[in-house]
Amino acid sequence: MSTTRSTVDELLSRIVAGEDPDRIAEVYAEQVDWQVDWPDATHPDVPWIRPRATRADVADHHRTLAASAVSGQGSATVTHILVEGPHAVVIGETSQTVRRTGKRFRTRFALHLTVQDGLITRHHVYEDSLSVAEACRD
Repeated sequence: MSTTRSTVDELLSRIVAGEDPDRIAEVYAEQVDWQVDWPDATHPDVPWIRPRATRADVADHHRTLAASAVSGQGSATVTHILVEGPHAVVIGETSQTVRRTGKRFRTRFALHLTVQDGLITRHHVYEDSLSVAEACRD
């Protein structure tokens, strides 16, 4: 198994296990090229959509996402993991209920990760951000 694939598998297993955000962030490099598929760097209704660039930012992302969601009502399915050299693309679907509004969203996603020296250096996610924003909007 490649280093890229084993790093991606480790990331996904930590997320699925609901591990502490700092533990999840340990698989990321100190500096991360982070991008969420949204036209602006932040979104007023979606607290976890904002610029990220460090391992500490990655941990904050997972803390903010967890605090914004109704515990036990989330789901995620990974249907494909494609690996080519240092690049991996994770394809799947996720859903969650937003704590503040009680609204639920479901979105398909593609997550492009790059792994260097066993750590994730790029995290670009492409999803239906509009459905997420609508669920977060009062």
